[in-house]
Amino acid sequence: MAKATAETTFTMADLLDQSETDIKVLAVGDIIEGTVLTVEKHEVWLDLGPYGTGIVLGRELEAAARSLQPDETVSASVLDPETEDGYVVLSLRKVAKEKGWEALEDRLKSGEVFGIVPFDANRGGMLVEVDGIRGFLPVSQLSAENYPRVSGADKEEIFHRLNQLVGQTLMVRILDLDRKQNKLIVSEKAARREMTEDKIATIVAGDEVTGIVTGIVDFGIFVNVEGVEGMVHISEIAWDRVENPGQYVKVGDTIKAKVIAIDQDKLSLSIKQLSEDPWIKESSQFQVGDTTEGTINRITPFGAFVQVTPVIEALVHISELSEEHVSDPNELVKVGEKKDFRIIAIDPAQHKLSLSLKPAGSAKRSRPAAGEEA
Repeated sequence: MAKATAETTFTMADLLDQSETDIKVLAVGDIIEGTVLTVEKHEVWLDLGPYGTGIVLGRELEAAARSLQPDETVSASVLDPETEDGYVVLSLRKVAKEKGWEALEDRLKSGEVFGIVPFDANRGGMLVEVDGIRGFLPVSQLSAENYPRVSGADKEEIFHRLNQLVGQTLMVRILDLDRKQNKLIVSEKAARREMTEDKIATIVAGDEVTGIVTGIVDFGIFVNVEGVEGMVHISEIAWDRVENPGQYVKVGDTIKAKVIAIDQDKLSLSIKQLSEDPWIKESSQFQVGDTTEGTINRITPFGAFVQVTPVIEALVHISELSEEHVSDPNELVKVGEKKDFRIIAIDPAQHKLSLSLKPAGSAKRSRPAAGEEA
């Protein structure tokens, strides 16, 4: 028989087929099979055949060892070939760990999607265990459904959201594996990639979709559309000016939106485009050359903004405030002041209505003020 080495594995059949003179001395690191004699709270005793009796103590027991039964055959790693009492000290944990890494390598190679249950969370992601090996699921690798979209990147709120995932089953793929560095990184996003790609393949710009609000931030709303991440920019929430997206929806709401663009695995969505543009409707009552009443809303260095209707805000450029040179619009108009303005340009596509206080060189017909009957 060949000399036992750190990589040698002995089966019970091998040992029983050998005469006592053929048995070589065990070495630390050898993997050997034994038959369970007894299982106690903090130790397991094994019959190693020609090698005598082995014992597995304390931390060298893996969790599964508690369920071992007498006469069951197990593999163990040699820690001490022979104690003063003549026993072989063994480890089940080390063998289980090696088997765990082998199982993980198989999962990585096959691209297997499997379930994990996070046992804890930190500010960077979820702590997991797969095949007895501890690993990590980074926040960035969570699916659109579970990613903690939090306004202002509030760390405490993100941590709170992550803790809600502890104990839940998540489907993942192995993203990175390195036995030497004891590194295991899994990804929920990668596990859903094929499903996401299949779903996106069925969507085209212009489609109406239904999704669940997963996050609200200063610049818009994140939506989960059947596993695909969508984004409603603040400018696409409503036809009116939106200051706070949280005034329109809350996390968990089911909403409908129109797909306006597709960027790889993400959707650009619009809520406002599901309804008629009120600006187009209201601007249709005006024509260039008309006169209408409006209220000064805001004054800037380049002119004044005027509320013409509840929907339409127009601009009087500083050059249109007077026939004389104007250096400061505040010299001629005040916020809240009502005046009659002449319409000099209309651009429905850009939602632009341009006004002037300069006298017209031709006759003009008057339009009713905002809110008045024609």
